[in-house]
Amino acid sequence: MNSAQIRQAFLDYFEQQQHSVIASSPLVPGNDPTLLFTNAGMVQFKDVFLGTDKRNYSRATTSQRCVRAGGKHNDLENVGYTARHHTFFEMLGNFSFGDYFKREAIQFAWEFLTSDAWMGLPVEKLSVTVYQEDDEAYDIWANEIGVPTERIIRIGDKGGRYNSDNFWAMGDTGPCGPCTEIFYDHGPEIWGGPPGTPEEDGDRFIEIWNIVFMQFVRSADGSMAPLPKPSVDTGMGLERIAAVLQGVHSNYEIDLFQNLIKAVVKATQTQDLESKSLQVVADHIRSCAFLVVDGVLPSNEGRGYVLRRIMRRAIRHGNKLGATGPFFHTLVDALVKEMGEAYPELKQKQAQVEQVLLKEEQQFAKTLEQGMRILEQDIAELSGTEIPGSTVFKLYDTYGFPVDLTADIARERELSLDMEGFEAAMNEQRERARAAGQFSVDYNEALSLDVESCFEGYESLQGQAQPVTLLRDGAEVASLSAGDEGALVFANTPFYAESGGQVGDQGVVEANGVRFQVVDTTKLGSAFVHHGKVLEGELNADVELSLAVDAEKRQATALNHSATHLLHAALRDIVGEHVTQKGSLVDADRLRFDFSHFEGLGGDELLALEQRVNEQVRANLAVVTEVMAIDEAKDKGAMALFGEKYDDDVRVVSMGQGDELVSLELCGGTHVTRTGDIGLFKITSEGGIAAGIRRIEAVTGQAAIDWMAGTEATLGQVAGLLKGSRDAVTEKVGSLVERNRQLEKELEQLKAKLASSAGNDLVSQAVEIAGVKVLAAQLEGVDPKSLRDTLDQLKNKLGSAVLLLAAAEGDKISLVAGVTKDLTGRFKAGDLIKHVAPQLGGKGGGRPDMAQGGGSDVAALPAALESVKGWIEQQA
Repeated sequence: MNSAQIRQAFLDYFEQQQHSVIASSPLVPGNDPTLLFTNAGMVQFKDVFLGTDKRNYSRATTSQRCVRAGGKHNDLENVGYTARHHTFFEMLGNFSFGDYFKREAIQFAWEFLTSDAWMGLPVEKLSVTVYQEDDEAYDIWANEIGVPTERIIRIGDKGGRYNSDNFWAMGDTGPCGPCTEIFYDHGPEIWGGPPGTPEEDGDRFIEIWNIVFMQFVRSADGSMAPLPKPSVDTGMGLERIAAVLQGVHSNYEIDLFQNLIKAVVKATQTQDLESKSLQVVADHIRSCAFLVVDGVLPSNEGRGYVLRRIMRRAIRHGNKLGATGPFFHTLVDALVKEMGEAYPELKQKQAQVEQVLLKEEQQFAKTLEQGMRILEQDIAELSGTEIPGSTVFKLYDTYGFPVDLTADIARERELSLDMEGFEAAMNEQRERARAAGQFSVDYNEALSLDVESCFEGYESLQGQAQPVTLLRDGAEVASLSAGDEGALVFANTPFYAESGGQVGDQGVVEANGVRFQVVDTTKLGSAFVHHGKVLEGELNADVELSLAVDAEKRQATALNHSATHLLHAALRDIVGEHVTQKGSLVDADRLRFDFSHFEGLGGDELLALEQRVNEQVRANLAVVTEVMAIDEAKDKGAMALFGEKYDDDVRVVSMGQGDELVSLELCGGTHVTRTGDIGLFKITSEGGIAAGIRRIEAVTGQAAIDWMAGTEATLGQVAGLLKGSRDAVTEKVGSLVERNRQLEKELEQLKAKLASSAGNDLVSQAVEIAGVKVLAAQLEGVDPKSLRDTLDQLKNKLGSAVLLLAAAEGDKISLVAGVTKDLTGRFKAGDLIKHVAPQLGGKGGGRPDMAQGGGSDVAALPAALESVKGWIEQQA
């Protein structure tokens, strides 16, 4: 069976066992900010296991794409060099949410793996592990499945209670429980021993299936209590089971990877068909392409930094194979052929993925050039023959400069690398990444507020209700008194809770003698939490309260939210369908929309966007909301918002109908009745916020009118200052700009003449020390550029000399040092700057022939210049 057939067989089997087949979630988790990437099949179901998210099914099965290349799970340097390490892999999983438990989960796994109707693995090749104390699982394996007891291995704790390879926990607190694993024996010709033995790290016995039994909930004090609804989370790596079924030892020998490796050979024109670099590139194209599909773009921080590291590692290995130009982006087509049917979003975004990869390849070429300059400068300043580990790490970590390339250059110069220092810096970085990747959330807190609020604010901005819960400082209280800041939770409320980019409602909650000012509304699980302050009286759960949303702010927010939908549609139509939402903020004052695009929008594009949205506003299109099944909504083409989590039944907001349909999105927010209610749409700014991410800010309604009135007033003031009409402002400002350029050019020429004149005067001030001409002087009214120009002129005029020039402006001192080529073997300009600058409270450095620095202690400058003579004598 090929990989695609195995994937489909797994899903088909569990669908026959009444499991709902659920699509893979994105690699960027939408429900867990503590995770860098989706790294297991259960991530998208975490809230279901916690009980804060309810689905219309109790059994599910998935083929989940996963990435492990940063944070807690990071084996990047091993990828491509071992049989089973990957940055990207597919996890086949089946899940039970309070439905079946140990017996059924074990039976399902065994039947799928051993039945001739499915995988047909020989039972004598399989062995299992259980947690040492899990007698129930042991009995099922031994007495019901019939696995010989010598192939059932109990795995105990290591260094602490429940600290075992066969005991799983979601975090330090929350759901946890024992697990059982199934291992495949590759045979005695492969070194390694069964799990639990000293040789368990060998490759003979390979784990192919893991079943986690979520049986307990652990509290902060370490105590364990039974979960009300025990659940099951299982996983099987597609690549591992494919290797078993296809009779190969390494995952890289399966059909999927072999086809990708052939594409790498073709793209790089390599002749080295045994190179491990082929495996590296084949692995990395999968993770890079799918990360881009799921909205990650290369950058210098967070997820984008991990993507950039993976891409640059792949590009470096491609260069080692012989690639001489951009090649990595050409592999996307081969990946689409392998995985596009299972993941149609990959095929849909193929062009965008190729564009992102190509741009990064081109950028990396520039990075290599920049890294070479920095390395050359650092080598020039070396006092010994070893490049410091801090330099190697800086080049690698900050500039993406490969360590092996640094080593190659060092060998050419007969230098060595301080690899101990480099490894120390790398270990510090790994510790920081590991700490950032660990869970620090008490999941019991998410379970503690068992309230489900019903939102009634679509129909009315007012309501009546008694508080279900009163909170102060995060804890439930019996009452709140005047002056107390706290929060209220109601079973029914007209207040919208912040979600989908729309801010939470504000307003007033009151009764006779009681008044609570709501300043924000948020969600905690299914509960709507009304944050605010008691202005009058005493609040308790027995009081029937009137709830009133601030109608003016709600309406202004609705204008901006509806305009955001129109803007999104206009962007995809005018800029391109590759545009996807990367975040939004909608409040009463403005709208903010973040989207994927590779360059800034020009004035014509921004004008076209404004005109398109305002055309649709004037068309006064109907805004209709419908509730339907999520699958039906997606079939209609409804777009989902970035980072939002949807129930099985969703609200679909459409603007326009039939041939006039402009926008169709899944959205739980509040909107206008017709687009004409927006009144006016005006873009106020557009700019980049990260690599490949742009942001548009805009205003609507009265705020748009006010903004334009303010702009008109400013234009009038500018026209007055220019003593002209508004119509002539552009022409007059253009003339001023051109005149300013001319004056700046004339000023530069005058400075150059002044510096040249000063240089001529300075030649006679050079003195001879130890047989060397030396000049240390201060120039007046000279900027740093002119200071450098003067240095070059003096070096030419003196022929052979050591020079230090200084210029002071206010409390800022500029320094420049120069050594003619014939003297750089005895004197280093960088060393001279490092001698002088600290005397002035500053620092600097540079090449042996030219260096720069600065300082701030102007009073110390004469003595610092005088010290140059003594420095020359010491060096001589």
